[in-house]
Amino acid sequence: MNDTDGTRPGGDAAGSPRDGVWAGDADGDPRPLFGPGSEFDGFFNDPRWALAMVRATVLEAAHPQIGGALIANSTFVAHPWRRLRNTMVSLQRMFGADDGVRAREAARLNRLHDRLSGTDARDRPYDARDPRVRAWVVATLFESTVTMCRLSGQPLAPDSMERLYAEFRAFLAALGDEPGQLPEELGEFWSYYDKVVEEELENTEAMRIILFKLFDHLPAPPLLHGLPTLWAAGRAVAGPVIGSITVASLPEPFRRRAGLPEMPGAQTLMQGAYLAAGLARFLPADWIQAQGIAELLALSPDSTDPRAGTVRALSGRMKRAGALLRLIAPLPFPPDAAGEDGARRDARDFFREVLDQTGDGHLDWPDLAAMARELSGRLDLDGPEETRLYQAFADWWRELQTSLDTDGDGRVSAEEYGAAAPSLAGPALIRVAEVLFDVTDRDGNQRIDADEYRALFRTAFHRDTAGAEPAYTRSAFVGDFLSFMSGRRRSTPYDPLLADA
Repeated sequence: MNDTDGTRPGGDAAGSPRDGVWAGDADGDPRPLFGPGSEFDGFFNDPRWALAMVRATVLEAAHPQIGGALIANSTFVAHPWRRLRNTMVSLQRMFGADDGVRAREAARLNRLHDRLSGTDARDRPYDARDPRVRAWVVATLFESTVTMCRLSGQPLAPDSMERLYAEFRAFLAALGDEPGQLPEELGEFWSYYDKVVEEELENTEAMRIILFKLFDHLPAPPLLHGLPTLWAAGRAVAGPVIGSITVASLPEPFRRRAGLPEMPGAQTLMQGAYLAAGLARFLPADWIQAQGIAELLALSPDSTDPRAGTVRALSGRMKRAGALLRLIAPLPFPPDAAGEDGARRDARDFFREVLDQTGDGHLDWPDLAAMARELSGRLDLDGPEETRLYQAFADWWRELQTSLDTDGDGRVSAEEYGAAAPSLAGPALIRVAEVLFDVTDRDGNQRIDADEYRALFRTAFHRDTAGAEPAYTRSAFVGDFLSFMSGRRRSTPYDPLLADA
């Protein structure tokens, strides 16, 4: 590669940040690596990127280490909408213009990755802090973005591709990884990418779940819980289509080696989907804001957010349409799982919806770690507070394991849980509630005010409070948490926090 081939503007090596900006085009204009004006910023709200994200996730899951970590620790099966929103928020923080926010998010991701290590079903080790693994995650995001442009008939210009590659390398550098995990030159990246695809990727269980099970069984987002018929009907059509489009977009050598089926006409369907998503870019900007859409899907129907009110206003008409559909085609759609606040929840539902966060049918440490992870992320805790919350959950897991694991296999089955005493409110769970109160009470005044409450539950108070200043006392907070976690009672604030998909 030489300086005149149009792929290295300004003569700098691809991906070499200089004072936080790209070296510039021939006219010397600096380009920011992050925030408005960057290449990635233009793609974040691009509807095509939804397809690219699914494709990148499949390629990540096909890596043995990432696939093993996903199966053992991730909530992407049981809580996909929560996972989607958290991913979008994290990307926005990392690629935003605020250096302080980026550094804080990088530290949070590093602490999260520090906790994700172990062995897969074939006793092969995985470690989320392995720099080669983290480089592959970034590589899939970059390559899938380039591929989405090509498949939609609008390939990236060489200088745009160079800048985009520089931004993704800067993202990896912001995480603190040593340079060199991704090739410095863009031309060398493609050889690296092809080598990983050909030599390291496998037909992993995590990849198969994403391609063939996740979309076929995707739970309704919280706001659509009252419309199970319409959701199931749409999912039955969309699930196989998304899977076919994704398979058709994967590298052909990997599809062949992994034995992935390709449906007749899948290539045409894939190209049509990317073209249609590309046309959606011309919709009003506020219709296609990625984070706004993700937040809307994750909203609880009881939320005080005005957008939730709009959806509730439409839900009556949609429910009537669903009732008509059931009369025309009485299919065995799943019943509405929603329940009234305070109503008791069946033990099996509580185990499935709340305790089994990873969706593998058992309760073990990764499930409670997922709860701690979600709570820490919502509250944007710093290192010491996060560690304190994780430790409280770890103590609770040891208490549960001692009292419920009757066969000694190191985990708790639904049957073991169902046969146990109905109350789980031991000293360790009480400690979890107290620590959660402490980290939520940011000003330390022993009362959770309206802003602190919203930070945790993403909604306004749903309880009667005395006095002019609404607040949540320690005793009331701990009591409500224990009632939810041990009494198996549905809760307006806690169900969206730990039970919703």
